[in-house]
Amino acid sequence: MIIGVPKEIKIEECRVALTPKGADTLIKAGHRVFLEKFAGKESGFLDEDYEKVGAEIVEEAQKVWQGADMIIKIKEPQESEFGFLRPDLILFTYLHLASFPELTNILQERNVTSIGYATVELEDGFLPLLSPMSEVAGKLAVQKAAQYLEKLSGGKGVLISGTKTVEAAKVLVLGGGVVGSNSAKTALGLGAKVFLIEKNPKKCKMLKKKFSSFGKKFQCFLSSEELLNKLVKEVDIIVGGVLVAGAKAPKIISEEQVKTMKLGSVIVDVAIDQGGCIETSRVTSHKEPVFVKHGVIHYCVPNMPGIVPLTSTLALTRETLPYILQLANKGFERAVKENSALAKGVNVYKGKIIYQRLAEALNKEYIPLENLL
Repeated sequence: MIIGVPKEIKIEECRVALTPKGADTLIKAGHRVFLEKFAGKESGFLDEDYEKVGAEIVEEAQKVWQGADMIIKIKEPQESEFGFLRPDLILFTYLHLASFPELTNILQERNVTSIGYATVELEDGFLPLLSPMSEVAGKLAVQKAAQYLEKLSGGKGVLISGTKTVEAAKVLVLGGGVVGSNSAKTALGLGAKVFLIEKNPKKCKMLKKKFSSFGKKFQCFLSSEELLNKLVKEVDIIVGGVLVAGAKAPKIISEEQVKTMKLGSVIVDVAIDQGGCIETSRVTSHKEPVFVKHGVIHYCVPNMPGIVPLTSTLALTRETLPYILQLANKGFERAVKENSALAKGVNVYKGKIIYQRLAEALNKEYIPLENLL
């Protein structure tokens, strides 16, 4: 199989979908790798690194897309890439289609076999290809929030850790998954006081145990409107880490609640690539990462891990490579028949929506994958 790796073109997206080591593994397995020129540069990988293991460097993106049987990417195809989508193509990337009905329609119309990293799911519900980037985003969320609390960044002039005599910042984390737990861990490590809201009692109990060494600096609560009304008025930072795999994120914080926050407070909505879990959120970019609404700074960048591309690329490709290899070695149909986690990752196949939560989010027909194989 020919695996194509185009250069990412989303604003300030510096990751690459395959490392030289990953290319080496695929080539040794009998496959060819087409890499767009400079695709790995921003992640610290030069074209020569890929050429040494036998990858073929291609000057133009169009030739990578046209020559490949499978395209592996980091972010969903951008508008300028829509013309490259075709019926005999396997597309394996982050898709987040619940927030992109236009792209969903095109993938259906073009009969692209579309597999989303974020919806590959193990039997226990774990999302192995989303987890590494959720970890990065969760940690970055607190770093960015701490930066924007600073006066020169537009914030209220608060040091997240506080001092011996001045109280530390208060952080509200929405959701106790990978994003939320890593945000809490980072905030606690910086000395902040953390309130985490979670709907699952077992997960809340587990998190209390995990962070028990921080004493009263960490508190986990089961979600309630009354509690949220109280906490949003008190905190300096809100991190939105709520996830429903493959579906739009539910709105946990309303605009009316945002209006009650302290001026110069910061919201980081990590769920923005699925529509955001805070009513006032809207997509921003690394070039223009924040906006202010009701006196509150909003950071809503959908590709946060792209600003630490070396770490992110290494962490992600470690997890994606085994699935890429299975698709390349076995072909799509056999690979998804033999790997249930990979089968759950399929979003669109033969023009049909295969992922039930996506179909529900877009109010479209859902067809089980097994009906089409």
